[in-house]
Amino acid sequence: MITAVSPNIRLEDQDQYILRRFKETDGQQEAFQLLVRTYQERMYSIIRKMVIDHDDADDVMQEAFVKVWRNLEKFKGGSQLYTWLYRIATNEALRFLEKKKKRFFLPLGDVNQELATKVDQAPSLDGDEIQRRLQKALLQLPDKQRLVFNLKYFEDLKYEAIAEITGTSVGGLKASYHLAVKKIEALLQLETI
Repeated sequence: MITAVSPNIRLEDQDQYILRRFKETDGQQEAFQLLVRTYQERMYSIIRKMVIDHDDADDVMQEAFVKVWRNLEKFKGGSQLYTWLYRIATNEALRFLEKKKKRFFLPLGDVNQELATKVDQAPSLDGDEIQRRLQKALLQLPDKQRLVFNLKYFEDLKYEAIAEITGTSVGGLKASYHLAVKKIEALLQLETI
């Protein structure tokens, strides 16, 4: 877990501090910088797992933080700050993937093939063939199912938090995750035959 100020401060307390400071005219810049320092790595990780390419992930993350800046004053606290941030980040990643498909008039298979090529070229996966195979298997899933899998498997989020992020019922998420696991297992087994 990333803490921006001190390992002794709970993330919930830090979030409350950020929100309080943001409401103060002289504290908005500080609050936003603290928010970015606290959450940028986690948001980047989620976005990168969806869009694969580092440059694309940076662009999507920048768009997500622009939306956060514009809408932070509207945050009512009905959910935890991180779930609200993740929702923005994941929506931006899904929007980016959808635009990419439409912009290039690419069928889903071509987009997935392009992303699979980027997985092969990703320096962060050098020497880790298992991770590379898993990422390629994940690309065979529909985007939203892949998102659910990433949030549960890699981020280890509870279904309730994922439900807040995705706007999906807990039961639907459990079914989606279970199906994703089965598909990935089948794809990985096909690769070893």
